[in-house]
Amino acid sequence: MRLAFAVLATSLVASSSAFAQVPVEVEACRLSGLAAIKERSPSLDQITLDMESLAVSKASTNVGDTPIKMVVMGDAYLQRDKTDKPNRFVCLLSDKGKVVLTFFTEQ
Repeated sequence: MRLAFAVLATSLVASSSAFAQVPVEVEACRLSGLAAIKERSPSLDQITLDMESLAVSKASTNVGDTPIKMVVMGDAYLQRDKTDKPNRFVCLLSDKGKVVLTFFTEQ
């Protein structure tokens, strides 16, 4: 009985935390994108990724000699006074979750 309860409790915690947590790779993309945008717009201090629009896909390809293991695409909201329209966001990740490229469309 204890084992069954422990398994049930573990699966409930795992499933509820999976919905509450942002994947590490997605957060790495957000932080890398924020750093890149701040170079052009130092006053920008927030990027919000629309989790419902994100597509996170495993990949097995190369850009030049750099292996690409994951692609993250979706809508990103940049803190701006002019517009509340989302920008399209693309992020390429290499081995061990290293961000290779972040790209935002211009609005």
